[in-house]
Amino acid sequence: MPTLYDYPRAPSPRRARILLAEKGIAHDTVVVDLAAQEQLSDAFRAINPACTVPALVLDDGAVLADNAAIAAWAEAAQPEPPLFGRTPLEKAEVASWNARIEGECFMAIAEAMRNSAPAMKDRALPGPNNYAQIPELAERGRARLLDFLTRFEAHLASRPYVAGEFFSLADITAGVALDFARVLRIDASEGRPHVAAWRARLAARPAFSL
Repeated sequence: MPTLYDYPRAPSPRRARILLAEKGIAHDTVVVDLAAQEQLSDAFRAINPACTVPALVLDDGAVLADNAAIAAWAEAAQPEPPLFGRTPLEKAEVASWNARIEGECFMAIAEAMRNSAPAMKDRALPGPNNYAQIPELAERGRARLLDFLTRFEAHLASRPYVAGEFFSLADITAGVALDFARVLRIDASEGRPHVAAWRARLAARPAFSL
């Protein structure tokens, strides 16, 4: 059984937890305490030199060190239910929206939080190296998020899920990202009825309680 290196309070490993649950892939869990900086320990560096979670160690010892690798492996190892779409066009839509959400939403929230939170002092970027906070990036991240939410509300007006009529990896990425926005005291559903309806659909899925 694969082993997921996880931290319950962080959004990135939550994406992996939800994905594995949606796929029905059983796994063991090892918690890496980010608050105690266990991700920087020699023991964890030996598993993932990038010093980030999630990391998934497979039965043969191979290490999948990020969400992109975990999602690609899970889709290939357990094709049903598909989370990347079925047709070529569906797969293209999922890939496009997943990348857009990561860059324009998830990273905007992380930029705002990591460059403003006192606990992130000198940890403005994840990984093995320390980087100073830049307050202007926090302001930019917040503005980027609000711009994305305006466009996302309009997008969801014509479809039940991010990539169309079906639940996909893009919904997992967006759902976790917008829950993460609470660290900025932004409720993505407030004043956005289509986002609110979509989030309610996600909340009805058992995996999203993880």
